[in-house]
Amino acid sequence: MASRLWRCFSSQSAGSLEFQGWGASGRRLRCIDLHAAGEPARVVIGGLPHIPGKSMQEKRARFMQPDLDAIRKLLLLEPRGYPCQNANYVLPPSGAYPSASFGVVIAEQGLIYPAMSGHNMICVATALLETGMVPMLEPTTQFDLETPAGLVNVTASCANGKALQIKLRNVPAFCRPSDMDVEVDVPGGVGKVRLDIAYGGMHYAIVQASSVGLELKPGNGREICRLGEMIKVACRQQHPVNHPEFEYPGCDILAFTEGQMRDGNMVYGKNAVVMSNGKLDWEKPDTWTGMIDRSPCGTGTSAIMAQLHARGLLAIGEEFVHESIIGTKFVGRLETSAVVQGATEKVEAVVPTIAGRAWITQFAEVVCD
Repeated sequence: MASRLWRCFSSQSAGSLEFQGWGASGRRLRCIDLHAAGEPARVVIGGLPHIPGKSMQEKRARFMQPDLDAIRKLLLLEPRGYPCQNANYVLPPSGAYPSASFGVVIAEQGLIYPAMSGHNMICVATALLETGMVPMLEPTTQFDLETPAGLVNVTASCANGKALQIKLRNVPAFCRPSDMDVEVDVPGGVGKVRLDIAYGGMHYAIVQASSVGLELKPGNGREICRLGEMIKVACRQQHPVNHPEFEYPGCDILAFTEGQMRDGNMVYGKNAVVMSNGKLDWEKPDTWTGMIDRSPCGTGTSAIMAQLHARGLLAIGEEFVHESIIGTKFVGRLETSAVVQGATEKVEAVVPTIAGRAWITQFAEVVCD
């Protein structure tokens, strides 16, 4: 991997665009580590080579090529990383959205590059504000970030140089009627599972935990990971989905839900989101595993709100308080309805906001040798 990583820093093979040099940064990546509601994120603010592309979607595709994917491996795998770590590449905006202050490409374990990630964007926004890369105005700062999924608006509540809350106005989320009450036959003795698939920046398989005999508590983490990864992979194989506007196949993540209840004009719920950290092989039971998002998950909150709306359980203007498996919370809200218009289909959607907080844990220079 070291030689591949050096090649990605010394030249750009796509389009024969030569990397012109490192300047003062040397062969190091300037990073800020944070967590949002318990889930970590590493924000890379300097040291990256030039990444060609006319949009964050094109830059994401370039990062996924083997030479540049070596950066993801270096940041997320041991000895510099650890399971559940995430990376966020802060880039100049592409120009596709004139209001964007920065562009961001997200990288996760298992060669996953999400179109959007809520907890990661909360961390990115906090890092940009608390380092002065985006000027902080108290009590409220607003700015836009360009992601592969589209433009995300940030409204930050600020005081004494700290970002106290980050509210993201996410890209449109949706749950198609054809993706509801999907029955998936899961190998390995699991059997038939009924689920919905919804998009909130990633495509989520959404499963009621009790329907597969699960209770969402940390002591059940191993079984949550095992069943979650198996159901997700079976769903992707048997009921594939894609985004109407751009190529983004799924499902690529899963959410177990529990304890949803209404109190006035607010809905409450709990989840456990299962993410991949390897490749599942049905012939190898030791690969039937994943990892749990410690946060309530921002895109998962968006997808579940879209699902609840599609089922008539959450109206425009109502809030959704979402609790993670460790008890941390994000607060979502459905702001308005929308239409996602693709080349071959039109999908009814909603525009969600997600609010949470992140904390900076360390500043680091990651050596690339």
